[in-house]
Amino acid sequence: MPKPRNNLTTILLIRHGENDWTETHKLAGRTAGVYLNNYGKQQATALGERLAKVTLHAIYASPLERTVETAEAIAKHHQKLEVQLHQGIIETDYGQWTGEPISKLAKKESWSAVQFCPSGVNFPDGETMYDMQARMVQEINRLVKKHSGETIAVVGHADLIKGAMAHYLGVHFDLFQRIVISTASISTISFHGVLPRVMCVNDTNHNPSHLKK
Repeated sequence: MPKPRNNLTTILLIRHGENDWTETHKLAGRTAGVYLNNYGKQQATALGERLAKVTLHAIYASPLERTVETAEAIAKHHQKLEVQLHQGIIETDYGQWTGEPISKLAKKESWSAVQFCPSGVNFPDGETMYDMQARMVQEINRLVKKHSGETIAVVGHADLIKGAMAHYLGVHFDLFQRIVISTASISTISFHGVLPRVMCVNDTNHNPSHLKK
């Protein structure tokens, strides 16, 4: 992972580790009580070790359990930092789709819109995909201003990170599904003032894939 220069603000966007919902391909959304499974805990441990020597100035996490557990594994190596829960980076509100198997949702006519035209999608009783992306970008921009010249970790969720990466890469949001954000991955953006530079996307070199199953 590239080392940030002192005059840069660097954001490490980190997806939470695996849980039983990601393993069984169900849409957890904002469901409470979704914790890391055994492999997800191994991922979080490896992630914490990977970032142990990185100078972090703050660690933020979505308030859901799986992100908090992942963030705490990072904070374990940074004793002076506490995980700060940040409501603005919480998972997408999938509304009526929350808790449903992906295989079932894929049969809906609106599923193709989620894949190929997300800017026009509004989840039933939930938020729009476009609002989700805008929310995440706004929160990152606020954190960049708050932590000027520093390096921070932001532990969140796949769709939000994909939406943010699409924005900072200059990729149209309707193409954001082409970006892969794996569990426990690190995606790095450095900012010189407000000017972003995407340093890496979906870094999973630390993931203990050889330990799974």
